[in-house]
Amino acid sequence: MYTLPDPLPFYQLVWDIVRQIPGGQVATYGQIAAMIPAPDGVDPADYDRLGPRWVGDAMNAVSRVDDPSIPWHRVINSKGGISLPDESVSSALQRARLRAEDVEFDDHERVDLDVFGWDGPDDAYISAHGLKPPRSLKKPKAPPEGPVQLSLF
Repeated sequence: MYTLPDPLPFYQLVWDIVRQIPGGQVATYGQIAAMIPAPDGVDPADYDRLGPRWVGDAMNAVSRVDDPSIPWHRVINSKGGISLPDESVSSALQRARLRAEDVEFDDHERVDLDVFGWDGPDDAYISAHGLKPPRSLKKPKAPPEGPVQLSLF
């Protein structure tokens, strides 16, 4: 398996991005990875494939010690679920913290990314940190069915 050449600078950038996620919203591993350019020495195609896993590694590093300065609980998988084992203490803690921030789970223990998904940091933050613009977690709105009356005003 391909490993991150120097994980600490990457992890620190991930943690800084995660600190930007407001309470009551969630981001995904892939969304965060997509904001970060491929690290030096890493092929961009490899990074596209492995970046979300490396973001997960960064989150695991802080969830194990429950670092209070990093809201690790706000990062979930692309299906809206918690990736930690269901029976783990960290999984229960993540779910409880999200619920305390009024993030709701459906019957399948998934978060609706259209409702609670984070749209990323502001443009100034992105520019100052050399990041790529974030992708929205919200599904594109479907066009209305049938003919549409155009407004003249």
